[in-house]
Amino acid sequence: MATKSHLNQVIASHLVEIRADERPDTVVYVFEKGAHGEDVLTYRDLHENGNKIARLLLESGVEKGDSFAVFMRNYPEFIYALLAGTTVGAVMVPVDPRTRGDRLKFLLNNCGAKAVIVADDSLETLEEIAGDIPSMKLVSVAYHGENGVPVSPKYHALNETLSQTSWDTVDQRIMDVRHPMQIIYTSGTTGDPKGVAIRNNRTGLFNILNSLVWKYKKDDVLYNGLSLTHGNAQSVTLFPALSMGIKAVFSARFTKSRIWDICRKYGCTSFSLLGGMMAGICNEPEKPNDTENPVKVVISAGTPVPLWEGFEKRFNVQILEWYGSVEGGFAYRPIGKGPVGSFGKPVPGVMEFKVVDDEDRELPPGETGELICRLNKGDTKVDYIGKPEESKEKTRGGWLRTGDMVHRNAEGWYFFDFRKGTELRRAGDFIQPEYVETVIGRHGDISEVCVYGVPAASGAPGESDLVAALAPLEGKSIDPKAIYEMCRKELEANFVPSYLQLVDEIPKTVTEKALARVLKDAFLKGEGSIYKHDDYR
Repeated sequence: MATKSHLNQVIASHLVEIRADERPDTVVYVFEKGAHGEDVLTYRDLHENGNKIARLLLESGVEKGDSFAVFMRNYPEFIYALLAGTTVGAVMVPVDPRTRGDRLKFLLNNCGAKAVIVADDSLETLEEIAGDIPSMKLVSVAYHGENGVPVSPKYHALNETLSQTSWDTVDQRIMDVRHPMQIIYTSGTTGDPKGVAIRNNRTGLFNILNSLVWKYKKDDVLYNGLSLTHGNAQSVTLFPALSMGIKAVFSARFTKSRIWDICRKYGCTSFSLLGGMMAGICNEPEKPNDTENPVKVVISAGTPVPLWEGFEKRFNVQILEWYGSVEGGFAYRPIGKGPVGSFGKPVPGVMEFKVVDDEDRELPPGETGELICRLNKGDTKVDYIGKPEESKEKTRGGWLRTGDMVHRNAEGWYFFDFRKGTELRRAGDFIQPEYVETVIGRHGDISEVCVYGVPAASGAPGESDLVAALAPLEGKSIDPKAIYEMCRKELEANFVPSYLQLVDEIPKTVTEKALARVLKDAFLKGEGSIYKHDDYR
């Protein structure tokens, strides 16, 4: 066996090459496909298939420093492509498969993608804007039989590359842990997304998080239905499993109706979600076996306070709450410590937090202000692609400006209040959308809820009228009269929505956050089914 002493395990493709030598048949990932079976990936599979795509990139003119996009749901080719990028030094740009139109065009042009690796079920969306991406030289399609998409002669079929039994292997070309690994775009809930450069050494940070926070054990089995195009699924599941050699199970997309059955089937002991997803899971009809599952810990960011303890009790799990963003900043609340509703404290000795007003004056406990943070050692920096001035402003004075409005209590536990610029005020009261969403979500016909504000019809400055966008459970229909009756019974008068907006589904970002701006735009244009409270009093 050849020595691998020249390789650095912090770089993902180096790590996989080492493990493929040491324990090639260890199963690392399982991509479950429901009735269509599963794809099982070992270290050998990861190394060989990542190397095949590395060769494809080089032969297509994608080299060190070039960007290439991966546009797909959670499929094995996503991970192969990531490893290919770290092998040759090309920078992978993961793109949420729900992206389309002008937004997709913006992302691909903004990063200068020379190639796009796309899944068959996203190809039609890519074709709609492909002619407007002048930098793109290669489109390689990963075909999955269960999607029923016929092979197109217009594009390279990635399946042909992956089915090769021999190829001109590619030696590891990158030894610098500071070399960019990915460009991950912010979710863009309030405007155009910004691309954040993620370097190879982020893998080492993920390992530190695992040892300090997630604390997975060798017999743990992880599950994630969040998109791999987002840092959450990568930091909580993908990279810890890769480093530890423990099994991680992925679904092509989040499925609130099947999540517990999947975890039972594979013996999953932990899964990751975002707070808004928790409401969807809770809105599923209760089952006698809700508590009978192997999951011990749910790693959640943004757990709605009204659901927290009820979720733990109903499903017999414990919630490990955390806070973070792709630009930086991290805090967590260990299981059983601190008050319910807190996202925790920063890791001692690693990061410092402050809550400040508009003049950067630190605020006392109990007062809401912007959360800013900085590393205890080294510079606190953000590298937005093509935006040097915005990068500097984001870390003005050496502090990362999170844009999150929070407060802390006297014991130093932090609580999220609202995103800067999105607060809702009605008749002098500040409205907590998650509280209204939780109450409405209990209705047996509702699958998902998103509450947002529009300028108040009264014209009062800074005031909002509430809109509740509602999506029905499968096979159900929503009766606005019944919803308003329930709201008047269970909510304070100021919290009853002024309008109900009925939609087939709630549009979301890659992080499963509701895209309120999309709903708001449709509402203000008068599109869709809208029902006014005054008509149902």
